[in-house]
Order: sequence, then C-alpha cells, then structure tokens
Amino acid sequence: MSTSPTPQRIAALQQAERERFIATHPQSMAQAAAAQAHYLFGVPLHWMRDWPTPATLAVHSAQGVTLTCADGLRYADFCLGDTGAMFSHSPAPLARAIAEQAAQGLTCMLPSTRSVAVGKGLARVFGLPLWQMALTASDANRFVLRWARAITGRAQLLVFDGCYHGAVDDTLVDLDPASGATVPRPSVLGQVHNHHRFTRVVPFNDLTALEAALATGDVACLLAEPALTNFGLVPPAEGFWPAARELCRRHGTLFVMDETHTVSTALGGYARLHGLEPDLLVVGKAVAGGLPCAVYGFTQEVAARMTTAKQHAPEGHSGIGTTLAGNPLTLAALDAALTHLHTGANYRHMLSLAAALEQGLMQRIAAAQRPWTVTRLGARMELQFMPRTPRHAQDVRDLAQSELEALTHLFMLNRGVLLTPFHSMMLVSPETTAADVDTLLAVFDELLAALDG
Repeated sequence: MSTSPTPQRIAALQQAERERFIATHPQSMAQAAAAQAHYLFGVPLHWMRDWPTPATLAVHSAQGVTLTCADGLRYADFCLGDTGAMFSHSPAPLARAIAEQAAQGLTCMLPSTRSVAVGKGLARVFGLPLWQMALTASDANRFVLRWARAITGRAQLLVFDGCYHGAVDDTLVDLDPASGATVPRPSVLGQVHNHHRFTRVVPFNDLTALEAALATGDVACLLAEPALTNFGLVPPAEGFWPAARELCRRHGTLFVMDETHTVSTALGGYARLHGLEPDLLVVGKAVAGGLPCAVYGFTQEVAARMTTAKQHAPEGHSGIGTTLAGNPLTLAALDAALTHLHTGANYRHMLSLAAALEQGLMQRIAAAQRPWTVTRLGARMELQFMPRTPRHAQDVRDLAQSELEALTHLFMLNRGVLLTPFHSMMLVSPETTAADVDTLLAVFDELLAALDG
C-alpha cells in the first residue's frame, strides 16, 4: 500500500510551486510589495496572509464561482470566501437588491419597511420564531453569551475543544489533554482576562465529559457548532446531538447552535435538518449572501426570559448590539438572500454536486492507495490527510499533515483551483458546475502524480 510522500518530496514540490507562483503572478507580487507601506503585513486583514503563497493573491473580480486575479488568471473557487460567498459571488438577485437600496439609504438606526418580511423569512428558513441582528457571527455569539448569562444567572460557558465561534474571547481557550483543564490559547494576542476561569472545554463527541461539565449546575449555555469546521471537519457521532441536547435540558443549560459554517448542510442548516430544536441559533457569513450580516434566533420561552432580564435592568447600554446592526442595506440583502438563495432548488444542486465531488476524490485516493479520507457535511467537505475521519480535535492534532496541506493549496491554486487556506476544505455553490468539479479532480490527478515523482 502506498504511504504518504516523504518530507523531502513535499519540500521540493513546494519550492517548485512557489517559484511557479512568482513567475506567473507578477501583479500580485507587486501589489503585495506596495501594500506593505499602508497595511500591517501588506493586507487589510492579517488573516489574508494565511495562504501558502509567496504573496497574497490580489483579486480583480469575483463572479459566480470564478475569481480573476490582478494578473488576469481565472480560478474555479471552492473556497467561496470561507463560506461567506457560499451561494456564489454577487448573485444577481442580491446585487440588484443592494444597488436599489444603496440609492435609498444605507443606515438610520430605525427598522426598515422590510423588517417584517425578513423576520418571516428567517422563521420560515430556520424554524425559530424570534430574531435579532448583528453585523458578524462573532458579534452575534458575543450577544448570545450575554443573554444566556443574564437569563440564567450563571457565569460558566461550555464549548468543545477545537471550537470556532469567531473573535469571541470567552471561546478562545484550549483543553489541556494531560489534566483536562481549560487553559488560555497561546496564539491569542493581548489576552489579559482570565476567560479560562469562566469557560469549560470538553472533547467533541464525548458525552461522559459533557455530562460531567454540566453536572455542577452552573453552566449558562453550551455554545457549539453541529460539527467542528475550523479544526478540520469533525462530524458528530451517531446519536451525539440528541443526547447532548437532553443533557443540557436536564441541567438547565441553554442549548446554542452556531451554524455559520454548517448552514451548508441543508436548507435551514444542520439543526433544522436533524430536528435538534436549539434554544438559540446563530448564523453569519453566508446568511445575507456575503454582505456583512449575522442573525440570532430563539424560542418564545427564551424570548420571554430575555424580555424580563432587559426590563429588570437599569436604563443604559446593555452591552448587546451595535449601531449599524439591522441597517436597511443589510436587510435588503438578507431579504433577497432568504427569498432567492436559501431555496430547496439551490440546495439540491449543491448537495448532488458535492456528493459527486466526494465520490471522485475518494475513488482517486483509493486507486492511488493513499492513507487519506474525505469528510463531507452537505455541500462542505474536507480532504483530510489521515487514515480516517477524526472524532475530536486531538485526532486532528495527532494526524494532520500541515506541510502536505500547504502544498495541496499552492499546487491547486497554480492550476486554477482555489481551496480554503486553513484546511483542504471545499464548498460547492449553486453556481458550481460539473465542469468545475471535473477541473478540480483533474488537478488532483496531477497532484497525485507529482507526489509519486
């Protein structure tokens, strides 16, 4: 049976691909150099340097699932803004709605006449009756944590090891595998508060650890993605979520699902597909087609408790909300997205084509006798350079091959296929075609051949 390529082979291929990028992307190289004078690390957001390229690719345009860079090269985009553009880049109904609203006003800190229609659309798509808005999922998660602590009177938060809920300080903690204790995450900059004192971390898919963390009766909420998506794609074990939900209910802990990434699972997201009935639900990034927007929904019972907490608090800033949240431009985009993008037809196309891509990758992995796998959750999947689908974050730490991941990204980018930079994640949109999938698989064939030498 074939084994993984040697570090020397990976390093040699990576160097060749770096030289190829430099030779074929002179305009991106030039922009990266010029931008050093104006931006930290030469980019508007330092995450934009987290691609394994000699310089960050400069995008000239993004339409459908095609990116065109400053050098005029075109790419079949399977990253899609790390989910933000899940429904494709600038879909026509969204572009029209934004243009029309831009001529009528951008923000006024008052509800738009679209508010009722948008509320009905959110309830229809996601199944929860009441909603509030934010600009990002990070904000929405922060606000949900405040509400959870306010209405339960409990300080503790529970998350899973390897979780990702945006730039939420309370969740940027790690699990010490030796002691089981929650510890500060060393990569987090400027951390001065003792968040690990108020946040518990347990392994994903571990019901025994989850019950032990809840048994003390002081956890305000469990904040979780239906599957880990930013530490490798780690799906839930069979029966895990129904059991976890019941544990939360037994111990008076709010059950909160963050579906910012897993909205790609099915229309309405993973929780709705599987009938999980969360107390609160967060969706960001793609919810309004990629325009900065996030929403959080909740049950009538939770809404009553939120109302009571607000009415009993003194007048003044609640610490929840920002001035631009729910602005008319965002509502116009969200209305268009709920009507034209979050549809059964779009998801049927996405899921069918994602299944075909998964099958094509797995056939090639088996034929090449590589000890790798593909894990899929709806329209999202990840090529994992490990012999089996991981069960929790520690599996990813133990089995992942970061050098091979980096080579895969750069190799495929140099041949016109864009993957998500942090892992080998692929996302299929309503505008992705069978030809796009064939392109990706053909480049994957080239990668396998190159690794064999």
